[in-house]
Amino acid sequence: MKSLSSVAFGAALLLAASGAFAQADEARAKKIAGGSCFLCHGAQGESTSEIFPRLAGQHAEYIAKQLTAFKSGQRKSTAMVEMVSKLTPDEMLALGRYYEKMSIPREEPKDPQLAAMGRYIFHHGNKFSGVPACVACHGMAAEGTATLPRLATQFSGYIHTQLKSFNKRERTNDNAVMHAVVEKMTELEMAAVAEYVSGK
Repeated sequence: MKSLSSVAFGAALLLAASGAFAQADEARAKKIAGGSCFLCHGAQGESTSEIFPRLAGQHAEYIAKQLTAFKSGQRKSTAMVEMVSKLTPDEMLALGRYYEKMSIPREEPKDPQLAAMGRYIFHHGNKFSGVPACVACHGMAAEGTATLPRLATQFSGYIHTQLKSFNKRERTNDNAVMHAVVEKMTELEMAAVAEYVSGK
């Protein structure tokens, strides 16, 4: 039977090894991000345009999931497919963890009236058209989960574009629920929800 001291020593070695691997992963992720990702997504994941999503604060697992979808072709993007073609699953998760640690200051909505409409839809849906409340999946603060995106502080323009892509069935990943939800939304409702969550 192993002594307590040898068990403790083994645990300490495992912790040291995992810490070393974590540092190596972060260093690799930083190198990848600095080599190509920053051109569109910014040096701190803040993004250079509403065309490209903000990655700062996004869930690591969600980022890895999207990178996997781009690589497999499940999610279409001529720009992204080239960027992810050589990434391993470990590198994708490392990139996710790298960006998850970053943060972006909250910004007030550019159109408060539109955001107010979006707030109602996000929390209550539209009982007349059958649009469910977004809060049921995305949470009160639009923080999402490991498998659902963090919408808070994301560009409203980017969110609106993704909602339209789901509506037209052009985006074919993450579609189990989103197609059924967004097909009932009007253009104004999509814009309103996007405006509201961007200021969360």
